[in-house]
Amino acid sequence: MLDRKFIFEHIEEVKTNCRNRNLDLNLDSFVDLETARRAKLQESEALNKQANDASKLIGKAADDAEREKLKEEARAIREKKSEAQAEHDRLDEEVLALQKLVPNMAHPDAPVGEDDKANLQIATGKHDPRKFDFEVMDHLELGQHHGWIDFEGGARTTGAGFYFLKGDLVLLDLALQQFAVSELSKRGFTPTITPDLARDSVLEGIGFNPRGPETQIYSIEEMDVSLIGTAEITLGGLYSGVTVTDQELPIKLCGISHCYRTEAGAAGRASRGLYRVHQFTKIEMFAFTKPDQSDAMHEDLRQIECDLFDAIEVPYRVVDTATGDLGGPAYRKYDLEAWMPGRGDAGEYGEVTSTSNCTDYQSRRLNIRFKNEGKKGTHFVHTLNGTAFALSRALIAILENHQNADRSVTIPEVLRPIMGKDKIG
Repeated sequence: MLDRKFIFEHIEEVKTNCRNRNLDLNLDSFVDLETARRAKLQESEALNKQANDASKLIGKAADDAEREKLKEEARAIREKKSEAQAEHDRLDEEVLALQKLVPNMAHPDAPVGEDDKANLQIATGKHDPRKFDFEVMDHLELGQHHGWIDFEGGARTTGAGFYFLKGDLVLLDLALQQFAVSELSKRGFTPTITPDLARDSVLEGIGFNPRGPETQIYSIEEMDVSLIGTAEITLGGLYSGVTVTDQELPIKLCGISHCYRTEAGAAGRASRGLYRVHQFTKIEMFAFTKPDQSDAMHEDLRQIECDLFDAIEVPYRVVDTATGDLGGPAYRKYDLEAWMPGRGDAGEYGEVTSTSNCTDYQSRRLNIRFKNEGKKGTHFVHTLNGTAFALSRALIAILENHQNADRSVTIPEVLRPIMGKDKIG
């Protein structure tokens, strides 16, 4: 969350930022409540000083009568102090509840716009969209043709939106995981298998609403844990309440996790097949940095995502995400959209990865700090996340871009040593 003092002292900037993000928050109420809270704090502190001064006079009383009178005065002051403190604490809770709703400030260069239509393309990949001389199948048609994807079995065992992967598609999924983890390990990321569940307080700290009416999270009834929608949640929670030294930063983690999302309201041809599903595997990058390191780290994460999709020979574009399409914690976000030939009538781009710089928004909520060696005080770290591969969408990109006229699929060269074959199907 944003610093309370910053919101109070930059209220017009914060209001503009909320409007740019399509959020309607009553920030005038925040100012009124914070003003009242500060006044009650001053009153409580003043009464506390008066009570202490009155207590000191009791020992100097000339006789018992004066002593009892002074005790009664001190008791009355302490009662007023308790009343003022109780009112302060009530106001503080109201201010905090509003404070948690305020999104992060957006980067000055982030495009201002209501939704993804205002996203700004800033780069393209090494490979151009392929021109096919045969009728293209989408990934679901290919997968069902070869018996690789079984949504009917998933529906029978679990429900709509769940699926089985079979045969060579499982090997391709595992090859992508091995390739990504290997590449990230070379770049200084520590491979980490995370839990599939997290405390609701951690989800809220990262910026997810686990039990609200519009949540995308599966919650566990009568427990304070929920299934995670991304390893960003567990990797961020790993250091919740922890203070590290500046020498330990940056900390770079590569998270391997299952992800669960309700995908409420998702429908249409663009969402069919593996594009929007309730469960998938994801390789996630997460970094904790000092504040002056986060911008450079964000560019590094974006470049890694590009390098991975260049390596698997998939055409893509990178967009700078518009303010109206930013999540609450993100200061700036880049989306990588892969070309999907089987999408729509003539192919379309579809988001496959994203990377966000969340500055100190998450660390302030989760109380993750660092200490400069030899200096007093602590500071909030900056947190960043980026998708290496969301496996379901990476599979779509490979199947559709590398399909052949005979319905086989050519394996990208970097994956062949892991797969042990050049083609599948």
